[in-house]
This record gives sequence, structure tokens and C-alpha cells, in this order.
Amino acid sequence: MTKNGAIISTASEGRRYDIDALRVLAFCLLILYHVGMFYVADWGWHIKSAYQAVWLKIPMSFVNQWRMSLLFVISGLAVSFVWGRYSGLKLAGRRVFRLGVPLVFGMAFVVAPQPYYEALSKGVIEPGFIDFMQRYLTMQDFPGEAWIGENIATWTWTWNHLWYLPYVLLYTLLLIPIAAFLDGPGARLRQAFQALRGPWLVLVPVVPLYLYGVFVYPSFPYINHSLVGDGYAHAMYGTLFLYGYMIGRAPAFWAELKRLRTPLLMAAVMAYALFRILGMMGDDATGLVGHLEMLASYSNRWLWILTLFAWAHHALNRPLPGLRYATDAVFPWYILHQTITVVAGYELSRLALGPVVEPLLVTALTIGGCALGYELVIRRTPVLRPLFGLPMRDKLRSAAAERRGILVPEQP
Repeated sequence: MTKNGAIISTASEGRRYDIDALRVLAFCLLILYHVGMFYVADWGWHIKSAYQAVWLKIPMSFVNQWRMSLLFVISGLAVSFVWGRYSGLKLAGRRVFRLGVPLVFGMAFVVAPQPYYEALSKGVIEPGFIDFMQRYLTMQDFPGEAWIGENIATWTWTWNHLWYLPYVLLYTLLLIPIAAFLDGPGARLRQAFQALRGPWLVLVPVVPLYLYGVFVYPSFPYINHSLVGDGYAHAMYGTLFLYGYMIGRAPAFWAELKRLRTPLLMAAVMAYALFRILGMMGDDATGLVGHLEMLASYSNRWLWILTLFAWAHHALNRPLPGLRYATDAVFPWYILHQTITVVAGYELSRLALGPVVEPLLVTALTIGGCALGYELVIRRTPVLRPLFGLPMRDKLRSAAAERRGILVPEQP
């Protein structure tokens, strides 16, 4: 049963604090990653600092392998936890509202300063945010490459970092009939996936990803985040989303992950090392080295996801101070963060503060702006809450509900 958007667990399922905690940590990593995009050398972004660092490529390349993939698996898990609580039609309606409203509002108002500052930094528009907004909201044309925002090609609006929302919404709507199939004629397929043990936990899920790299990627070599013309991204992220759904209600699967947490960590480290070594051996994607590098890449991605799930299930599946607050706050933080980073980065870059002070201030302003914006404005303003993916009212869980055990709040 459900209450206030949360899932009341059965006794056998228990509470899944670990998934909540890992989701919060994954979005926090995403926020820091986007701050890093302002400073990492040679990587294009909406605006760039004058103080760019080559060394940032190392940690950012490492997390770039699995950071978004992890979020899509977690999103699939979220659907599995609510599946059966609502009809397919009602679940679709809830997700359209929960994800669609923040997406449209975010594109219209929250994201808007990003293309403004990007176009301003390129010198293709004159200063004046009000004039920009009048043109932006009425979808008037802007000069050529005014910004590189990811959006449906015929729109002037951009969703930039909010691209994750339409993708999750699309996969949820597609999953509803698939989930019905997996509850019926396809039940054995789901059970077989949940029954994977030992090395098969890695090998079986990696095979489809590798095949996408061989057969789909050549036709869609650039992930454009535009929803259309993004076949490789849909194949990969959609499959990972499905994986999350299939393992969500499988206690024995999670027990196996927990048991293998140390071997998984060791294997993930070795897979990443192999991926890096093979990447330095050449760029012949059609040769043996290219295929081995591709296989190492997908193995590395899935191994790190399994490793994070395994260690989170081991260490974080318990009540944690502030977890409920963080779980509610993280979605509004996600919506706000990149705009704050872009605005703070642009304005501070004009002050020539140096390669230490400027990044520290941009990071502090991003985190502080998200924290204050959520706590002082969004959380306390009922009309704003749905615009940031929250229920209209901020109701505390009752003691009775806590004793029954609330699983994972319904999240994207």
C-alpha cells in the first residue's frame, strides 16, 4: 500500500534506505561533476572558466563511465518499488505530472539563464536578461550557435541538464506494458535475470550493452540528449532502466551483491585499468583492440554500478541522520544546480580571482544556492513544490507509518 507518495514495504522486503542514500549521493556527484565541467580542460560546455585544469580529466573520465547509467538503473528501481501499487494508467499519469511539470517549468524559467549567459559569453546577444526572456519565452529565433543546449531540434527552448527527465519519462511509459508482460508470460525471463549469480551477474547484462556498441553506436556516435536521433543513448539507458526494474524486488539478488561486494570492487578496479590501457593502444574501433576496449568499457560501467549497489546495501541500508530530508531535497537541488553554477561561474570569472578562490566560490555558491533555495523558498511554498517535483504539502511521516516501514519514496 502507499501513503503520501511513499511505499509501505512488506515484511519480507524491509526498508531500502540504501537506494535512497545512493540516489542522493549520485545526484550530489552529478552536481559536482557539472561544476567540474566549468574547469576541465578541452571539454566543451556552455561556458568555461579561464582557469582550466588538465588533471580534472582523470577523475571526471572515471565517473563519466557510470554516473548517468547509475541514475537510470536507480530510476528503474524506483518504478519496480511502486509497480502494483497503481494501475498502469494511473502510474503513467503520476509520472507525466511528476516529471513533466518540472521539465516544462524548468525549461521556461530555471534553465533560461544558462542559454542567456552562454550566448552572452559568445558575444552573439547584447546584455539584457529581460529582453532575452521576452524573446526566449515566445520562442523567437536567436543567432546561429547562440547555445548548445540539448532540446528537440525545432524548439528554441532548451532543457540542458534536465534532459534526464524526458528520458526517464519516456522509459517509464514504455516500461508499463513491458512490466505487465514480465508479470505474466515473461515472468520466467525476469526470474532468470534475478537468479543470476557469481560471474553471470556481470557477463549476462554486459552482452546487450556490448552489442549496442557494435551495431547501434556506429549509426548514433554522438549522444545528443535531444530525445530524437539519440538511438544509442536510448538503447543503453533504456536497457539499464529495465535492469533496474527487474532487480528491484529480488531480495536474493541483493543478498548475492552484498556477499560479492569485495570481489566486485576488485573486478571493477581491474576493468577500469584494462579499459584505460586498451584506450592507449590505438583508435581502431573495428579491430581486436577496439572490441576489447569496448567490452572493457561496458564491463567497467556495469561492475561499478554493481559495486556501488553492493556496498550501499552493506553499509547504508539503515536509518541515517538527515536521509529523509536529503531524499526530498535532492530533486529540487538537481533542477537548480546547473543554472547557479553557470551564473556564478560567469560572474565570478570576470573578477580574475585565481585558480583556487574562483572554483571554491563557484562550488560554495552552487551548494549554498541549492540549499537556501530549497529550504527557504521551494520547500515552504506550496505552489512551487510541484514545479520542483514535490507533493503540494510537506507532510511528515507518522510514527505508525515509520513502524510499518516505509520503503523508498516515489522518486524519478
